[in-house]
Amino acid sequence: MHSDLKYGKMNLMIQEKARIVEHQQIAPNYYKLTLLSHYISSNTLPGQFIEIRVCDFTVCPLLRRPFSIHGTNKDKKTIEILYEVVGLGTEVLTKHQIGQELDILGPLGNGFTIKKKGKIAILVSGGMGVAPLKALAEHIKAPARYVFMGCKKMDQVVCEKDFSKLGFEVQVATENGSAGKKGLVTDILNGFIDSAQPSELNEINIYACGPKAMLKAVSEIAQQKKLNCQISMEAYMACGIGACKGCAVKTTKGMKMVCKDGPVFPAQEIIWPI
Repeated sequence: MHSDLKYGKMNLMIQEKARIVEHQQIAPNYYKLTLLSHYISSNTLPGQFIEIRVCDFTVCPLLRRPFSIHGTNKDKKTIEILYEVVGLGTEVLTKHQIGQELDILGPLGNGFTIKKKGKIAILVSGGMGVAPLKALAEHIKAPARYVFMGCKKMDQVVCEKDFSKLGFEVQVATENGSAGKKGLVTDILNGFIDSAQPSELNEINIYACGPKAMLKAVSEIAQQKKLNCQISMEAYMACGIGACKGCAVKTTKGMKMVCKDGPVFPAQEIIWPI
């Protein structure tokens, strides 16, 4: 009898000042931030996130910014954040240096349920959707493990080596063909599923995070082939606790908040388009 590992909102969130212990640029417009947090590092589950106040001054964004937890180190009491510079908030964040403190809130949201039944685990990322999947990859023990990564161009492909070190086979698709296969990440997913034996389809579990268009396509593929699939939704989350209602999504179980009820949902529950 199999018992799935349920990763969800099982721990209390806290607000704290977290000291920066590492902060480095790893690719054009991509940064990795490591914070010292005794509580969150030991109580975070794959798929959860934190909210960061990027600046205390009125000239900066007033609202916190949500960031997926990219990884944890319980021995060093640290959490890792992977982010892309896309606006004023993340631009301000790049200016913070080692030794400074950031006001953070977390862990937040409901995360992934790792399916013990099934020998094939497939992680599908689009762009910055790779951020929460590395933390998930650290917990998956399936015999066959794959990461399919999709980006627009080569300099947006990050974390390949991290997944490889964890024992995953990594395949990349870029829209302009500058790295891996030219096309979309769903092309890789479709190709894998089409080449699988009928008996193998029952062994596949898909975990995905990325832009809505990609998640919709992945969900449709999973539904057509009757595959188990969980998706981590991306949304603007001002409060992080479901109070502002700004990240509502329509599901088969009614309106849900991405920040509170998600960000991870069973793929079949989401009603598209959003």
